Amino acid sequence: MPTAGLPREARLRRPGEFAALRTSSGRAGGRCFHLRYRNNELGHARLGLAISKRVSKRAVERNRIKRLLRESFRRIQHQLPAIDLMVMAREQAAGVPGPQLLAELDGLWKKLLTNRPEIPPAIEAG
Repeated sequence: MPTAGLPREARLRRPGEFAALRTSSGRAGGRCFHLRYRNNELGHARLGLAISKRVSKRAVERNRIKRLLRESFRRIQHQLPAIDLMVMAREQAAGVPGPQLLAELDGLWKKLLTNRPEIPPAIEAG
């Protein structure tokens, strides 16, 4: 039976992939989220999440934010260009209801699709 989760190929998994996004990437952000992105050579978008304890001490709250992020990404991933994305939550995200978080994420995805800001090329991380 297929699961509703993100497949392995749609996720950033290695520390080097996250480090590459921290050093050389484009940026976008909103009230609750900060997004970093760059081109990849894979032909599809990949998602990485960085939700720290600074956002909320409660794991249940951090997991709720991650679940909403994955759900939002699943809906839009086939429309996104071939990019690696790292989404970081800000402290304000913990107190915001789910529908408002999803609305902000939809705005970030729309910004990526319409404005198509200059996306730095992928650079191999050592």
